[in-house]
Amino acid sequence: MKKYSFFLIFFCIIVSFSSDYEPTPYRFPDLRDFPKVSFSGKNHVTNEGVVLGRYLFYDTILSKNQDMSCASCHKQENAFSDAPNSFTKGRNGKFTKRNTLPLFNLAWYPSFFWDGRAKSIEELIFHPVRDTNEMNLPWKMATKRIKKSAFYPPLFKAAFGKQTIDSVLIANAIGQFLRTLLSYQSKFDSVLVGKAIFSSDEFEGFTIINEMNQGDCLECHTTDADALGTIREFSNNGLDAVFEAKSYKDKGLGLVTNKVEDNGKFKIPSLRNLIFTAPYMHDGRFSTIEEVLDFYSEDVNFSANIDSRMASAKHQGVHLNAVQKRKIIAFLRTLTDYTFVKNPDFSDPHE
Repeated sequence: MKKYSFFLIFFCIIVSFSSDYEPTPYRFPDLRDFPKVSFSGKNHVTNEGVVLGRYLFYDTILSKNQDMSCASCHKQENAFSDAPNSFTKGRNGKFTKRNTLPLFNLAWYPSFFWDGRAKSIEELIFHPVRDTNEMNLPWKMATKRIKKSAFYPPLFKAAFGKQTIDSVLIANAIGQFLRTLLSYQSKFDSVLVGKAIFSSDEFEGFTIINEMNQGDCLECHTTDADALGTIREFSNNGLDAVFEAKSYKDKGLGLVTNKVEDNGKFKIPSLRNLIFTAPYMHDGRFSTIEEVLDFYSEDVNFSANIDSRMASAKHQGVHLNAVQKRKIIAFLRTLTDYTFVKNPDFSDPHE
């Protein structure tokens, strides 16, 4: 079991007895170079909700044997991914079918998981807790544990008032914490606001990936139009030589939509924090950024349902030379947010 702060318990008990207490709205930073997004929605983010969600995110109380937390597979030092693992080993010893995605800048995404099966951050949270190969705990039992805890009820009252603790409130609390996991303090971001400048290699790398007759990355990974690093859609990028849409071993988005034309399509991830999140792709097949660039350069397959934005697929790739690849990597490294992976506000509060 995780250790709890007795000072915090005392504080929350005092707060819970205050009838006129109102949660404090969480103040998000001004992210002018990102697309516009609402951080409110139905689950308004408050300081009290974030505190509660952070404790729950790091607490093993939400797993069957109380030996696994959300953070077990989403580690801050790896941008909340499970790097360097291609697949995550679950409660029953079996590995997940896909690579574990990092958790940052989630408020901008319209859906979650590689196949988009969750349509909200809260729905995303429901999956791993009850999944038999992950935390393997029925939500009814999770709720019962939380209610019996001496620690959590005062925090729930501080965050949500007199509402009865249930799975929805638990997911809402964790969802509030996850919305605060914002990555926006890389060198790239400093360049955008005039506080830093690119080296010549970094600038040339930026130019190469945004030139359609060179790297041609801008179609799916935005760095010229906004700072998110992804268009937040799904794509079949020609990983495998599959010539019949029904023949994909992992159908990806097609499993969710039941549309043959979506088979082989997967979420387009952000280019941010790549040095923390290897290996890459939904199946973790590429161990390094160099391998990813080699694929897009020479090994793209003109396969069924190939994304129309992959114009170079018919030529097997964009055919970058060694110097171009080196400069692209120099630029990609500027998207590394060292502050994010060390931010104490995102760390384990139980320690």
